[in-house]
Amino acid sequence: PAVFSRPEPSCLLLLVPPRTFQSEDPARAVKMMGQQVLVLNQNMKRESGRKVQTGNIGAAKAIADVIRTCLGPRAMMKMLLDPMGGIVMTNDGNAILREIQVQHPAAKSMIEISRTQDEEVGDGTTSRGMLSVAEQFLEQQMHPTVVISAYRQALDDILEALKEISTPVDTSDRSMMLKIVHSAINTKALSRWSEMACGIALDAVRTVELEDNGRKEIDIKKYAKVEKVPGGFIEDSCVLRGVMVNKDTDIEISKEEDFARILQMEEEYIQHIYLAQHYLMKANITAIRRVRKTDNNRIARACGARIANRTDELREEDIGTGAGLFEVKKIGDEYFTFVTECKDPKACTILLRGASKEILAEVERNLQDAMQVCRNVLLEPALLPGGGAVEMAVSKRLMERSRSLTGVDQWPYRAVAHALEVIPRTLIQNCGASTIRCSPLSGRSTPSRTV
Repeated sequence: PAVFSRPEPSCLLLLVPPRTFQSEDPARAVKMMGQQVLVLNQNMKRESGRKVQTGNIGAAKAIADVIRTCLGPRAMMKMLLDPMGGIVMTNDGNAILREIQVQHPAAKSMIEISRTQDEEVGDGTTSRGMLSVAEQFLEQQMHPTVVISAYRQALDDILEALKEISTPVDTSDRSMMLKIVHSAINTKALSRWSEMACGIALDAVRTVELEDNGRKEIDIKKYAKVEKVPGGFIEDSCVLRGVMVNKDTDIEISKEEDFARILQMEEEYIQHIYLAQHYLMKANITAIRRVRKTDNNRIARACGARIANRTDELREEDIGTGAGLFEVKKIGDEYFTFVTECKDPKACTILLRGASKEILAEVERNLQDAMQVCRNVLLEPALLPGGGAVEMAVSKRLMERSRSLTGVDQWPYRAVAHALEVIPRTLIQNCGASTIRCSPLSGRSTPSRTV
């Protein structure tokens, strides 16, 4: 008879005849008997080889085709409908990819890469091509490691070429900085108010810029908050040299008899805290309750204060004295607390006004791209020409470099040069012109340093 062991969840079950215990190697005996060893879940599907590679490339191309028409000055807006019935209209590649629900693991990986790039750089999520040109080499039975090695070599040469082509930028020249930021706004829905948006983006980034021991730190996500308040005009948007906190009402009354109870509770509450409030008011101190941690950090940075978790840890040097004006304003139906006119604020708030929440959401996305451009230029003051000129110049250099390579690495390396041409081709297609015009440009695409 066979020996059975009761399986636990995700346990290995072996059916072994009694005579196999006489063997010195039980695993070899099981293999010889042809018994099936279950390691993975039976419902799990495992794929490998050429089929998986083709599927991954196809998924990446499908994701890239979705946002292909969002590139360039003639980019088209896309209308997205979420499961809750909300509508999103944007031509921002990362915003579109965030709203897409995908199942393929390669497509999910592409979206995560796009999201990471948008957080680090702020733009550039509307690109593809490297996986597409690699498909032909996989069909020719070329090993993936050979293709990856050629891609890495091409990447090093691309970075070297970009440094040679780039032009230094004087970050102290405000007019030059505004022109650079304008190039990021010009293709967005905010282009109509580009002058105002460029000024807001530059002022916000300059406010949160911090230099310590020769190292610049510009944390836009943490210290430059965008507050969207529906109503008014977009021209009413501005940068506050300080912090703006949303202050809502605490109690909503639905029954008339609740009013007396609320008054009684309020009286009891005031009796407990009136002495503390008396001393705070006497010292000209305002207490705000239930402020979010992110707002606390920005208030402390704007006023030059340090956050103390307990009152017994509070020291005199922890108190911030940089705030210039404290006021509470009502905008629309909500109350907001303003701490502005700070002496040397290293945090700011961007107040956006607009007709609707959808418009404000798109304005915020465009403004985030503009601030990222300012941040990138301040951290690395170099300028490259746009319009596909850089891609064509780098493509030409890679083609010249590929002639000196030997072996099979030459073909994937040259394919990278051809893949870079997808950017100018896409720009031409989105403008409604013929991509044949891109061919003669490759012979005269090396931009000078005076561009």
